[in-house]
Amino acid sequence: MQEPAETTVHQNKTFTDINYGGKQLQKREFIKCEFIRCDFSKSELSHNDFVDCEFSHCNFSLTQVTGTGFSNITFTDCKILGIDFSTCNKFMFSFSFKGCILDYSVFYGTKLRKTNFINCSLKEVDFESADLSSAVFNNCDLTATSFNRTILEKTDFRTARNFSFDPSLNTIKKARFSSNNLSGLLDHFKLDIED
Repeated sequence: MQEPAETTVHQNKTFTDINYGGKQLQKREFIKCEFIRCDFSKSELSHNDFVDCEFSHCNFSLTQVTGTGFSNITFTDCKILGIDFSTCNKFMFSFSFKGCILDYSVFYGTKLRKTNFINCSLKEVDFESADLSSAVFNNCDLTATSFNRTILEKTDFRTARNFSFDPSLNTIKKARFSSNNLSGLLDHFKLDIED
């Protein structure tokens, strides 16, 4: 019987311009690593752990992340299309996103308390049953994004745009909005709102 391979640990390393596209990474742990212009599109990253890592200008389109641990991760100017984050390790799950394209990604049932989304595109993202308490959507496009049974207490939507959700189907106590984007809370009433 073959012994399972030991986990390979990478610490304080910088990975630049590496193409992992379509490849499978197994039994890896990355601690305080930096990834610059790396391509993870259609790659298999399941059951690896990333702790205190930074990703800059990376491509994560259709990447598989089942059981993957992401703890205190910063994504800057990354393309993160169609990733199902709901399959990640729930015990290692904290991010910040700056200038990222997260379109078509799934955060169903995840805990994203105090997560910062800054200058991001979040078109058709699924936040159903997620906990976004005290999260910030700073200058984000939320076109066709799904909020249903989502906890949005103290969530900051003041500079967000194109969002639309039914307040009665979500928990929105002390959520923050600006007067010019309140119409997104009224769409389901089919009102004719004029400026």
